[in-house]
Amino acid sequence: MPRYSRRVLAALTAVAAIGALAACTSSAASTTSHSSAPKSAPAQPLTLYAAEGYDAVMAKAFTQKTGIPVKVDDDSTGPLLTKITAEKNNPQWSMLWVDGDTAFAALDKEGLLLPYQSSSASLNSLGTSLEPKDKSYSPTATTVMAALIYNAAKVTAVPKTYADLTGAAYKGKIGMNDPSQSGPTFPFIAGVMNQLGGEKNGVAAGESYFSKLKSNGLHIYPTNGDTLHALETGQIDYGLIQSSAATGETIKVKASANYKPEIVYLPQSTLLPSAIGIDKADNPVVAKEAKEFVDFALSPAGQAVMQTGDPSGDSLFWPIVSNVTALKQLPAFPTSYQTLDPYYWGPLEGQVNSWFDSTIK
Repeated sequence: MPRYSRRVLAALTAVAAIGALAACTSSAASTTSHSSAPKSAPAQPLTLYAAEGYDAVMAKAFTQKTGIPVKVDDDSTGPLLTKITAEKNNPQWSMLWVDGDTAFAALDKEGLLLPYQSSSASLNSLGTSLEPKDKSYSPTATTVMAALIYNAAKVTAVPKTYADLTGAAYKGKIGMNDPSQSGPTFPFIAGVMNQLGGEKNGVAAGESYFSKLKSNGLHIYPTNGDTLHALETGQIDYGLIQSSAATGETIKVKASANYKPEIVYLPQSTLLPSAIGIDKADNPVVAKEAKEFVDFALSPAGQAVMQTGDPSGDSLFWPIVSNVTALKQLPAFPTSYQTLDPYYWGPLEGQVNSWFDSTIK
């Protein structure tokens, strides 16, 4: 039996339904002169590919509000993007929601995203600055990459610049995430490369910097949680991770004589927006539902769910929606930060990650 995509099957089902309806209408026309009002199309399930700590509770809250079912495929960003690439000719996703707008810029350049701007959302100035010109995806919040979290119970040296991390005081003591697994990590690498002249002069200077870190004993772990575990167990003394994960660690952990996590932000920290993109191949019903999900995420009710769904993790973001206040556990927004051009760096992600895999890991 031929194997059809979910959209082709949906279309065939619709054609069959129309034919059956036409037959019934023709038969009924000889006995009655009135017809019933058309019914609205039934809700179709949304499939949300997501790497947010609050994605499941957001999906549940959205379904409760709208009646639209949402299937959540929760995974790290890297594997989700790999699935989207593998499914390019038969997409199984309706929406993607992850941290890092570089991934969305790359998908947009491939023509995979449906442009949409929520007319009901009110973004603050920071949020407006993070919107793409073509509205191909919707930013929903922001964190920073990287926060440098360190064990103040063991070390006294606190770096002031990224260059300091290549010095003898930090030899064998630094850990970071794997960009092929951890979505926030490529924007961090790109941010360092950007500071070293990446947009004008390419990535060579950035590659040289990370090679120096490797020579100084850099450790690589899959994701934020793994790097934090290495910090907690004394494998490393410094970790370069997402700000929300670092702040969550300081909230969860009771300081002791052996472990006291503290955070510093090095100039220039890179803004890391979370964002939602809609699959351009969605049928009109699913596309409409996906837009409703974006509207909900950017509404006061949706933002409240985001801020409570993962209280010691991804909920620790700085809001980009007007009249939404950051959680009190968050530090002041960093004064020294940069934003990346996602349309420059996004298409380079595969190249940079491949180089990192083969050279630094």
